[in-house]
This record gives sequence, structure tokens and C-alpha cells, in this order.
Amino acid sequence: SSGGESRLTRTIYGADDVYTRMAWDSLESWRSLSSRSGLPILHPIGVLMFFGKREPFVDQSIEAHRRLRLRLDLLDRPELQRRYPQVVWEGVELGLFEPDLGALMARRAIQTLVKELVAAGAEYRLAAVRPPGDGPALEGVRTTAGDTWCAEHFVFACGPWLPKVFPSLVGNRIFPTRQEVFFFAPESGDDRFGSSHLPGWADFNEGDIYYGFPDLESRGFKIAHDAHGVPFDPDEGDRRPTAAALDDVRAYLRRRFPALASRPMVESRVCQYENSSNGDFLIDRHPRWANVLLVGGGSGHGFKHGPAVGQYAADLLSGRLAKPEPRFSLATKGEVQHREVH
Repeated sequence: SSGGESRLTRTIYGADDVYTRMAWDSLESWRSLSSRSGLPILHPIGVLMFFGKREPFVDQSIEAHRRLRLRLDLLDRPELQRRYPQVVWEGVELGLFEPDLGALMARRAIQTLVKELVAAGAEYRLAAVRPPGDGPALEGVRTTAGDTWCAEHFVFACGPWLPKVFPSLVGNRIFPTRQEVFFFAPESGDDRFGSSHLPGWADFNEGDIYYGFPDLESRGFKIAHDAHGVPFDPDEGDRRPTAAALDDVRAYLRRRFPALASRPMVESRVCQYENSSNGDFLIDRHPRWANVLLVGGGSGHGFKHGPAVGQYAADLLSGRLAKPEPRFSLATKGEVQHREVH
């Protein structure tokens, strides 16, 4: 699932140690990949999540970080105003700042990984595969070009295409939704919205989250509304931005980043989330084929966890995983969306 070049990293998940640990465990791998890539994959600009009141999610996040010995800075409103005067903090009581986190350059990360895998002896093929049949075992997959690829094990990490590859199994358990992302150009010479003056950010907004990035690599100030959009076909869906979504983010900019509210939109993307019923990942064996692993349900927060997800999937497939996480099982994925993971 693609939402532009950049992804937010964070370990703030309330009391949810599962994702806090996975995000933190992935960070060193991102740092290492970034150091090898030639261009930055991780921009360690920090991440700020702010809140209108001190709700349970705040104290749960603080306690989780204390328990796991992770750094998390609590900033009151005067401190937010001192650090980031370019932001209007009306209605905000406090923020949680993660200085060790930042922004991931997603496309560059994948391209670097593919390059390294090929150099290590892996084979990279670009093709589309047909849904597997209903036989007693899966020994090969057929591509739309008519080729057959045989293997001992298969991992299907297909993002929003997973329901199309396994329509009867996950077609009603993974919900691709339409998400719109916008980039705005700060005024020439105005560096207040660059990465040296502003971190990655998310306005918790009582669960109705807006998030974004400072101007990274001269692409513009990024903003998106995290609310789940309408159902979306990743092959045939219309990827033109809507006036309603643009009006929505401009209204938010007027309230929180007024200097950007009337600035030109320089880029927009229509991407997709691939939501599970509650936001938990799907990392589980196929119920009939033990040599097949299903990986999906990133639910809009999956990319940052990539290294940890990969390690978990490899350990599960190889039999090294001593205790699978029940929340990642196919059995826990319902047919009605009720978001529980933020």
C-alpha cells in the first residue's frame, strides 16, 4: 500500500506493547539500511503526537515506554508553543515527543532492499499471479502471462491485492479503502515547515487523526486525514483527488498551520489502506496449506514495522517461532470493521 514517498515511524500505541515493541525492534534495521543506501531512508527528525486532553491513551503510552525503557518526552502546551511557534496550539493540552523516531522513505527502502537481495543471490521477478486453485497442496502459482513458479514455501504479502488473490478466504476480512494524501509548498524562503524546525506529527484529535511531515527533500509539506475512506479497488479505482478531501485538509491547515492554508498544492496521491477488521496484522499460515503464509492487514500503520514483520513471518514459516501472537491469526479477523488499533 503506497501513501507517497514517506512513512511515519512511531512507538506510541497506548497500552499496546505488541506494536510498541515491533516498531522499536524495527528501528535499528531501518537505521542500518539507511546507512547502506547512499541516500537517507530514515530521516531521524522526531515524531510528535499531540492531544486535546490528557486521555487514557496518553498515560498508557507513557507507562508502556517507561516499562520498556524507551524515551518519550511529555511536552505541555507552553513548551509546544516555545518549540513550534509556527503551529496554532489552541485546543491542545499536551504532546508526546519521540526524538529517536522520524520519517521513512518508502520507495527508496524497497528499491534498496531489492538491490541487496539480488546482490545476495535472490531472483527478482515482476509479474501478476492468478488466485491459487483449491487443490490439496500448493506446489506452484501461475502468472497472468502463463508461467508457473514452483517452490517449497510461499509467502503472499500482497497488500490491498490479498483479497483478490484469496477471495474466498480473506475477501471479506481485508478491506481496502481509498486514502488521499496532499503536499503543499511553503512560501519561498519560509523554512519554518522544513525538517530542521518541525518533526513528523500526528494530531490524535480524540481518535480522528490527522498526520503529516515537514517538507522533506523539497517535496512539500505532507498532510493526510487518517479516517478510513470508501472501499477501493487497487487496480481499477479512480486515483484523482477529490475536492472534498482537499477542502478537508485545507480546513485543518487553517486551524493548525494557517501559514500553509492558502499555499499551492504541489502533489497529491490516492493510495489505499488494507484494513483488517480491527487494525491488527494478519501473519498466519493458510488454514489448508501449511507451506503457505499470508501476510497483510497493515491497516495504515504497517510499513514502519516491516523488519519485525519480516522476522516474525520467517520464524513462523521455518518453525522457529516458539509462541505465535494470537492477534495475528486469521481466526481473529472478522467481517465487520471496528478499529481498535490507532
